[in-house]
Amino acid sequence: MDLLDKFDPLIAERDRMGYRDPDPLNIVMDEVLSATEAMINGRKIILAGTNNYMGMTFDPDAISAAKEALDKFGTGTTGSRILNGTYQGHKALERELEDFYGMDHAMVFSTGYQANLGMISTLAGRGDYVIIDADSHASIYDACAMGNADILRFRHNSVEDLEKRLKRLPENAAKLVVLEGVYSMLGDRAPLAELIAVSKAAGAQVLVDEAHSMGFCGETGRGVAQELGVEDQVDFIVGTFSKSVGTVGGFCLSNHPKFDVLRFACRPYMFTASLPPSVVASAISSIRSLKNAHNKRAHLWANVERLHSGLKDLGFKLGTKSVESPIVAVCFDSQEELFGMCQLLLAEGVYVNVARPPATPMGIYLLRCSLGAGHSVEQVDQILAAFKAAQEKFSASETLRDAAGDKNAADRQSPDAAVATG
Repeated sequence: MDLLDKFDPLIAERDRMGYRDPDPLNIVMDEVLSATEAMINGRKIILAGTNNYMGMTFDPDAISAAKEALDKFGTGTTGSRILNGTYQGHKALERELEDFYGMDHAMVFSTGYQANLGMISTLAGRGDYVIIDADSHASIYDACAMGNADILRFRHNSVEDLEKRLKRLPENAAKLVVLEGVYSMLGDRAPLAELIAVSKAAGAQVLVDEAHSMGFCGETGRGVAQELGVEDQVDFIVGTFSKSVGTVGGFCLSNHPKFDVLRFACRPYMFTASLPPSVVASAISSIRSLKNAHNKRAHLWANVERLHSGLKDLGFKLGTKSVESPIVAVCFDSQEELFGMCQLLLAEGVYVNVARPPATPMGIYLLRCSLGAGHSVEQVDQILAAFKAAQEKFSASETLRDAAGDKNAADRQSPDAAVATG
């Protein structure tokens, strides 16, 4: 038995799909021209499927700060945060996060994935309970698998189901409820105020992942909890630098007086190299600018409203009835339709993400569009025009395929066909 034999069904599925070049799940960007455009297969493509919500990847101040740190501190730290991997920049970044969120303590991780992995698996141990939304991000599920706590799931965004499950737990047990401000696939928001209220009533502590809401939700971009005025009821806020901040890394914030002890207990923090100084410097610069990026936020929301309403007018089925985040999910009934539309969009000069189970709920196939503050109105209109053209071409190809199928069926039933096969 070969260890890789278990993946034969996946290999067979990919072979059956017969992906043409470029493979939607293996896109290579030969050159990135800006926060909104890249060269793919020798063609200039509009990027309508990144997480660059605030358009910070080419921010001049962030690039300048990164270059300066590269010259001063070199390319990397070659060590973990508890050994030789904490430079002055790492501490400055944690102070910047504390100031941005108005919280007492911050820990910076090497990725957002590791932030969830580390915090959830460390906070809840044997005899404790972690209660998660059924549509939680893979990093949350993996954190639950890594830890020793008992895990419960509640129906997506269901306040009633969460309350019911919490009431079944021992009253004195330690409980951690894990929520997300915005869910990354469909782009829908959590009813945080109500979910937090029932969590607190049951004596649970609450962790909110604001990865897909930092930068553009709330008055200063701290996320959905800020927008709803419930930050003071959240025990732990997790986030990432790989979306609105425009670089890579993750973090957790808390006002808990014992929070810093987690630095010496959290394995994904302790046993990995820390972020390179250039990344740290660019993150600091970006976070400082996000606080007052009101015009950028307004432009981003206007872009998303334009795309959402335009796609709805074209007859596409969308993941949310109205705009809830910069993520606009276009839903399809089959994987074939999903990948067909993705490749047709690429041919029209637009890149979007493909998403299917297990990244999405079972039976949901979607093109995940996500706009940024860097997109122009003209680019949004080009994206809509590409969707219209791709829709028309896909419908035409389906009509031809159906006609060919009908002809083949008729041939099989004709007397001539019977003679030929007899």
